[in-house]
Amino acid sequence: MPEVDHFKPQGIPPSMVRTIKLSLEEFEAIRLVDLMDMDQQDAAVEMGVSRKTFWNDLKSARKKVATALIGGHAIRIQGGSYVVRGEIEE
Repeated sequence: MPEVDHFKPQGIPPSMVRTIKLSLEEFEAIRLVDLMDMDQQDAAVEMGVSRKTFWNDLKSARKKVATALIGGHAIRIQGGSYVVRGEIEE
């Protein structure tokens, strides 16, 4: 889960900013490929999805981030269809 889930352009009142929603799958796709330098096949395996599904998430995420940066929109990371891996408590 991201530590920060909302980004907003500075100097624009919240009521005036359009917000673009980035799903957790899209967030994770960008993190794995663009930050962790994983190739798409390995990243798809890490996320437990097909390569095509991974590519669609990555492509969508990049488009949303570019739209927000160019258009001065906020980004909110939330939602999606996912399962968080973790330790099993006994």
